[in-house]
Amino acid sequence: MSIVMTGGGTGGHLTIIKAVKEQLLDEELTYIGSTKGQDRAWFENDKQFESTHFLTTQGVVNQGVVGKVKSIFMLIKATFQARKILKEKNAKVVFCVGGFSAAPTSFAAKMLNIPLVIHEQNASIGSLNRLLRSYSTAFISSYEEESPIKAYPIKEEFFEKSRIREEIKTVIFLGGSQGAVAINKLALSLASTLKDKKIKIIHQAGEKNIENVKKEYEALGIEAEVFGFTNKLSDYMQKADFAIARSGASTLWELSAMACPTLYIPYPYAAGDHQFYNAKFLVDQDVAWIMREKEIDLEEVILILDENMKEKSKKLQNMIEKDGALQVANLLKKI
Repeated sequence: MSIVMTGGGTGGHLTIIKAVKEQLLDEELTYIGSTKGQDRAWFENDKQFESTHFLTTQGVVNQGVVGKVKSIFMLIKATFQARKILKEKNAKVVFCVGGFSAAPTSFAAKMLNIPLVIHEQNASIGSLNRLLRSYSTAFISSYEEESPIKAYPIKEEFFEKSRIREEIKTVIFLGGSQGAVAINKLALSLASTLKDKKIKIIHQAGEKNIENVKKEYEALGIEAEVFGFTNKLSDYMQKADFAIARSGASTLWELSAMACPTLYIPYPYAAGDHQFYNAKFLVDQDVAWIMREKEIDLEEVILILDENMKEKSKKLQNMIEKDGALQVANLLKKI
């Protein structure tokens, strides 16, 4: 069956495409993305796709008047290009994960009356997905009760390495592969206290910050496992008994699948403040903590470290469904 996948710009979107396509090994897959963002780096040479197409587009949001007009003309041109590809591929369903990369193909799908399945990664719905929701055949969100699938599409390894946390012996700081200045500062501010408590440190400082952060730890006389980008994130997460992290959707659900209690510090400039609402979804269920970047309180963080982790860890392990990617793949095949 011919399935077209679209969307991206950022790793959060593209991770969903990657997880779902790996459950569709026997299907004819096509990817349509953008020349901007990370789409090409992720999928240009991916042999599972029969073909990949990167159209010239850019986001419309947060553009000036001239930028908006330019973006709209790009979108119109790309939509007709996507329409041609969908017809050539005889597409039976389009799977959209949002982001500006997804707009042309999603609009083209509706022009051709091809079923559109949308996956929304965040608690605060992205502008494109919000616009397309009423036209979709299925709208998937792990934050909504009415969603046909509640499980988030993440790799099985995060569930396989899950364990109940009790005493905190290791803390992991996760600022993403690019790092997060606020989380780096917090980690270094906490380092001496963690050493006094005999708590080990694992720290994703960001590729550009590794050497500086290592030197800071050395100056403090503290050993820490510091890294940037990694393909072994699940191994690092498994070692940790507590995490302090950004609350992008992938990180949030991976830590949850691991049953790792976490203090989330949302990226303050995320579109629609979606990282805050992602974390709030878990905080409202009493399985996580949240702290705005501008409101970071060192003493409060230290108090959290003394709380009972076992209860939250158990709750997380019981609330997270497995096989999200497989469920989405099966839905696409069914449609």
